[in-house]
Amino acid sequence: MAASCALTLPSAFSVSVSSNSPRRFRRSRRVVAMASVGQKVYAPGVAVSEGNGGLPKIDLKSPHGSEAEIYLFGACVTSWKVPSGKDLLFVRPDAVFNGQKPISGGIPHCFPQFGPGTMQQHGFARNMNWSISDSEANEGDPAVTLELKDDSYSRSMWDFSFQALYKVALHSTSLSTTLKITNTDDKPFSFNSALHSYFSASISGVSVKGLKGCKTLNKDPDPKNPLEGKEEREEVTFPGFVDCIYLGAPSELTLDNGLGDKIVISNANWSDAVLWNPHLQMEACYKDFVCVENAKIETLQLEPNQSWVAEQKIELI
Repeated sequence: MAASCALTLPSAFSVSVSSNSPRRFRRSRRVVAMASVGQKVYAPGVAVSEGNGGLPKIDLKSPHGSEAEIYLFGACVTSWKVPSGKDLLFVRPDAVFNGQKPISGGIPHCFPQFGPGTMQQHGFARNMNWSISDSEANEGDPAVTLELKDDSYSRSMWDFSFQALYKVALHSTSLSTTLKITNTDDKPFSFNSALHSYFSASISGVSVKGLKGCKTLNKDPDPKNPLEGKEEREEVTFPGFVDCIYLGAPSELTLDNGLGDKIVISNANWSDAVLWNPHLQMEACYKDFVCVENAKIETLQLEPNQSWVAEQKIELI
């Protein structure tokens, strides 16, 4: 495996995560940090440009040759290129960049709801405008922190005051994210969440290792009444439609994308995983991607001033 790159948590992220966090999420010295609220000065390797549909996006460029793009709309990472120039994420051809419909692809947010429920599918965080709260560079590797707060739109669906901070850090062969949810209300609230990550793939050759022994909730054939089971396979493949939740998933999975790449997907405090490929329901593109998602399926409750933090790292090996 390639050497792990450090993931630095600034002081704003000083809330504890679970004790079984992978060792790769260790602290490192911050070299450059620049506040970017209301400013157009960002850390080296961080820039803002106009993206598809005229939407603003953040461009991260590492001195090692890797690049990433994050749209402020939905705080959606839409591109992660390794030094070879290969993009390991996938954006669907039907994706709309109009500032209204969520961006279909990359790494969209599911918050404060995963899947269907009392509000719109996957909640509202993926179709709201986030703001830049900080940018920094650690030993040349750029990072940006985005912020989302409640407004009249979010309160029309979920009447609570909150703050979400989302840090994206780019390294030579990896991309790290840290999501922090804080209850800024005077009453408790409950939520669940996921990162709905789309990876470029050749679906006939895709496999995911690390899920053997997990409890499963299989949404095929009836998503409203998932079948409980246990994963018995060493490698999960995608011969047809797949929509399955894995409860108590390990902190590290390995994705073979069928294109000659192996990607380690590691996490701290995302307790579950979701595998999805729509097969013939999306005939135009299902062969070209797979979703391997870190998730928190069980509802979490936060008291006033309490926070929850979860980290993800995707690394080419």
